[in-house]
Amino acid sequence: MAKKIFLFTSLLLLATTFCFSQTGTEKQIIKILTEQTQAWNRGDIDAFMKGYWKSDSLLFVGKNGPTYGFTNTLNNYKKSYPNKDYMGTLQFTLLEVKPLAKQLWMVLGKWELTRKAGNVSGHYTILFKKINGEWVIVMDHSS
Repeated sequence: MAKKIFLFTSLLLLATTFCFSQTGTEKQIIKILTEQTQAWNRGDIDAFMKGYWKSDSLLFVGKNGPTYGFTNTLNNYKKSYPNKDYMGTLQFTLLEVKPLAKQLWMVLGKWELTRKAGNVSGHYTILFKKINGEWVIVMDHSS
């Protein structure tokens, strides 16, 4: 009986450790991505962009190649997704969230848009950097 209790306690401890193993930084990054998803699904591109670095040095790489700058990226989103039918419902699937350096994290994932204009999906690699005390997306490569 003692072995069963020990085994059960060990498994419970392992499960608890796994569930709560996210770092504070990882939680912050996931929160930003969650807020972006919610904004997108409301049809609010401006709120979606709050996760991005507001700088001319922001880099977005998509099917049309690189775009530099927050304003250019915002304008491209608004041009490519002019209304809710084109925006659809966004879902992110996180494949990997990991630190590259103290102030730099990488997110690898899958994106999916379910929409009236036709469903689309792809993968992304995002770099988050802590700038002025805030985590922001400094590079987004979505395909």
